[in-house]
Amino acid sequence: MGGITTEEALCLVLQHTPVIQEKEQIQIANISGRVLAEDVKTVFDNPPFHRSPIDGYACRAADLTGASKEQPVCLTVLREIDAGDYSEEEVQPGQAVRIMTGAAIPPGCDCCVRQEDTDYGEETVQIYKAERPWGNYCFRGEDFKAGQVLLKADRELGFVEAGVLAGMGIPEVAVYRRPRIAVLTTGNEVVQPGEPLAPGKIYDINQKLLAARLMELGVELLEARSVPDEPEQMAEALKKAAKEADLIVTTGAVSVGKKDIMHESLARIGAERVFWGIQVKPGMPTLFSDYQGIPVMSLSGNPFSALVITELLLRPMLAKMMRKPSLELVRVQGTLADAFGKPSPGRRFVRAYWEKGTFHLPEGLNSNGVLASMVGCNCLLDVPAGSGALKPGDEAEAILL
Repeated sequence: MGGITTEEALCLVLQHTPVIQEKEQIQIANISGRVLAEDVKTVFDNPPFHRSPIDGYACRAADLTGASKEQPVCLTVLREIDAGDYSEEEVQPGQAVRIMTGAAIPPGCDCCVRQEDTDYGEETVQIYKAERPWGNYCFRGEDFKAGQVLLKADRELGFVEAGVLAGMGIPEVAVYRRPRIAVLTTGNEVVQPGEPLAPGKIYDINQKLLAARLMELGVELLEARSVPDEPEQMAEALKKAAKEADLIVTTGAVSVGKKDIMHESLARIGAERVFWGIQVKPGMPTLFSDYQGIPVMSLSGNPFSALVITELLLRPMLAKMMRKPSLELVRVQGTLADAFGKPSPGRRFVRAYWEKGTFHLPEGLNSNGVLASMVGCNCLLDVPAGSGALKPGDEAEAILL
């Protein structure tokens, strides 16, 4: 079967990866993880008025010269202004207004005094501390000015952007729609969780594993189902999925066995084979095709193998498709705390847990068909081709999950 390098495979995969262009409007409460499709420009100043950052009194700094506990300044209190109230009456020399945090500062005032520095007066107030002009004073537009582009298109959105948009009075925004993914698993031996497990049968791990991971990465899951090991049925399933999907992911039936039907199924529908075989373990028999402009990633049926290629190839595909650099692969370096006894004639990825520059290997098997030992792991050790057994203290590099 031969094979190309992982880097060559990724290059080919990205060449066949479409970028989602369609847009949709969504409520700002639902924007986390989505990508903005249009610039967002402000239409007013925020705050839209001068406001107080404290509970106290708004007045004129010139009236407070020399104020102290021993020689307080006495001002006439015109009224109280609470948050949400507004007054256009100008405050004159010798006057003040009681004001609460967030309330609009009336004309004539150029500072606010903390209520702790006063006698809390209602009709008149004694102020025990001078204040500089514009002290404790939040200016109109200090957050943003009208006409600013606060958020640019292609920005990934989160809770901060939701707050900014709310402050702009915007209830919904245009985002790129999520990529629609179909997951098709093969194998006459698999049954779905919850069904009785007859002799010779196993539960379909890959379907739930891939569906959960892809949704975690932010896709819209069109379908996730098992297809019998029959080329005709898989061909029909592929054609049906291609009517709506932006990407089709299959697992199993990609090697050279009698029931490895993916080659014939893809040929039946006229899909173009882009590559078959990658120089990596696990994931060597990965098959990648293009069907009428829709990429089809066919993974090994071994769960850990499917997981590794999902991270190495599908994640970067989705990063491009969704315009999300946050999905790009992140590498970390560290030192091994544990030994890995197998030599690696070819490039190999090994499950591990990375913490504070140290890689810990889990107990249990590292084989392709074993998934339980992956629980708690947060990275994949990238072991170069030609490496011998790994020892504690060896330097290593990994891809974070």
